[in-house]
Amino acid sequence: MITGLDHVQVAIPVGGESDAREYYGAVLGMQEVPKPPALAARGGCWFVSGNAVLHLGVEEPFAPARKAHPAFLVTDLDALADVLGSSGREVTHSDGELPGIRRFHTFDPFGNRLEFQQV
Repeated sequence: MITGLDHVQVAIPVGGESDAREYYGAVLGMQEVPKPPALAARGGCWFVSGNAVLHLGVEEPFAPARKAHPAFLVTDLDALADVLGSSGREVTHSDGELPGIRRFHTFDPFGNRLEFQQV
């Protein structure tokens, strides 16, 4: 029986770690955690924030996930939208589509779709 979700993995291109650290760490405020040595040689990086665990893995050839996406729960959707807008990221609000849930979509620096929700 499934009891939870350990992590979500999103692909990044070879050499994308610096951009990932800037976006997921500096812009989104997630904390980078070290990868185990056996996995670190593959590239990529891992982040956590609250219960959200995100693994960014190098994929070659790289193709961004334009439809499939992780959905992150946040405490202040408007503040995050402002942070993303101030950093030049496009935010597309989808309020009203899911009763009781405010949300928006955006894309990371690699073109991967991300969703942020506030209940």
